[in-house]
Amino acid sequence: MPHALDIPVPDLSGARALVTGASDGVGFEIAARLARAGAQLVMPVRSEAKGAAAADRIRERVPGARIHLGALDLASLDSVEGFADALLAQGEPIDILIANAGVMDPPTRQLTVDGNELQFATNHLGHFALVGRLLPLLRAGRGHVTTQVSVAASRGEVRWDDVNWERDYDPMKAYRSSKIAVGLFARELQRRSDAAGWGLRSNLSHPGITPTNLLSAQPGMGRSEDTTAVKAIRWMSRRRILVGTPASAALSAVHAATSPQAQGGRLYGPKGLGHLGGLPAEQSLYAPLRSASDATRVWELSEQLTGIHVPV
Repeated sequence: MPHALDIPVPDLSGARALVTGASDGVGFEIAARLARAGAQLVMPVRSEAKGAAAADRIRERVPGARIHLGALDLASLDSVEGFADALLAQGEPIDILIANAGVMDPPTRQLTVDGNELQFATNHLGHFALVGRLLPLLRAGRGHVTTQVSVAASRGEVRWDDVNWERDYDPMKAYRSSKIAVGLFARELQRRSDAAGWGLRSNLSHPGITPTNLLSAQPGMGRSEDTTAVKAIRWMSRRRILVGTPASAALSAVHAATSPQAQGGRLYGPKGLGHLGGLPAEQSLYAPLRSASDATRVWELSEQLTGIHVPV
């Protein structure tokens, strides 16, 4: 069903679009908008039941939508490998990949099965590994890769000497670090594609501020109740004050991934007051994402931590 705030999207009939984190929130709205434009969806999910329910909801909006569900936990490099291997075996090119999934602000430091800090692993390393393994399918589709960052990436830095936050863990600083890292990866992906002739377009988007489950109660992550922040954001979103809705917040990533005007290496986000809500537009690249040497450094570090080596 069309939303009050929307953008034109090209006809995506015949295109295959992969969206991480598409079972709820902004990711769900991204997937639904792509399906409405005719794309065949690939929805990697941690929970099969939650993924199936999300697919049913998309089909209610878009009767006949083609949706492929797959099991993926971005916090596990083995899970990323298994999911990617299944798609590689199918051999279908990927035209669009939107790296949207993420976790935010766990109250205590948590490690993944691979021994990496949860936010850095999920928000960055998992997406680096996914794109690296799926590169043959992305090259075959001359794919558009859009990486979802955050307004949090507008300041802070990658903690180069302690990416797993073994010292003085600060959940928000660790979140900023993970989002800066994945943003730098997106820029380096464009540079390497240009240098090697991969034919990819890699850019960045951010959703502004909107009520999603990132700050909601998540007992499995150690958060027993909704944060004060998400309660306030929900209140403002319902009244259309400053912030967006999940549907409007999805539009920046959709624009970055599909618009002929969207360019590689650029950042797109809401153009409303403070870039918190509204229709998408190009925005100045955040200062922590501008260093080409940092982008190369984060790529090389990610290769070391994941064991995935992508040729220059």
